[in-house]
Amino acid sequence: MIHPRFFGYGSLVNTRTHSYPDPRPARLDGWRREWRSTDHHPYAFLSARPCPGTVLDGLTADVPNHDWAALDAREAGYERQDVTGRITGGHPEATQIAVYQVTTPAGPEVRPILLSYLDVVVQGYLRTFGEAGLAAFFETTDGWRTGLLDDRADPLYPRAQRLTPAETAQVDAALARLDIPKAVA
Repeated sequence: MIHPRFFGYGSLVNTRTHSYPDPRPARLDGWRREWRSTDHHPYAFLSARPCPGTVLDGLTADVPNHDWAALDAREAGYERQDVTGRITGGHPEATQIAVYQVTTPAGPEVRPILLSYLDVVVQGYLRTFGEAGLAAFFETTDGWRTGLLDDRADPLYPRAQRLTPAETAQVDAALARLDIPKAVA
C-alpha cells in the first residue's frame, strides 16, 4: 500500500524526533526555509515558503492510513500544503506529498530561535546529509537576525536531543560564521 507522505525540512529530518515509517532523503524544488515569528508562539518557527530557483534537502516519510491528524497536531501552528510533483527522491510512487508552512502573518514582536530546536535540526541534517547537507541547510535558510536564545542547558524545545561533542561544535561553528545576535532570556 502506498501511503501519502510528508516532506520534512527542519526537525522532521531528525528521525530521532518521530517514528514515521520509511524516511527517505528527498528534495523540494522552489521552496526556501525561514525563521518566522508569530503571535501564536513565544519562539521562532522554522518554516518554508515558495522561492523559485531554490531547492531544499529534506526527508519524506509515510503518513500511515492517511492519518494526517497526528502529524497536524505535532505541527500545530503550521498549515499543510500540497507539494506533490515538486519532490525528487523520497518515494517516487507517492501520490500525495505535503509540506508544513507557517502562513499566519508575522507578529509585531520578533521571537528568538531556540538553540535546542536548532540543535535538533542540525543533528538531523548532519546524520542524513553530512557536512555538505548542513552547509546547504544554512545557505537555504533566512531569518537568522531574529536572534538566538541559548536554552541548551535547560531545553525549552519539546523534542530536544542530546548532541555529540562533534555535533555541538559544528552547530557552534556555523552560528559563529553567521554572527547571530543573542536574545535576552
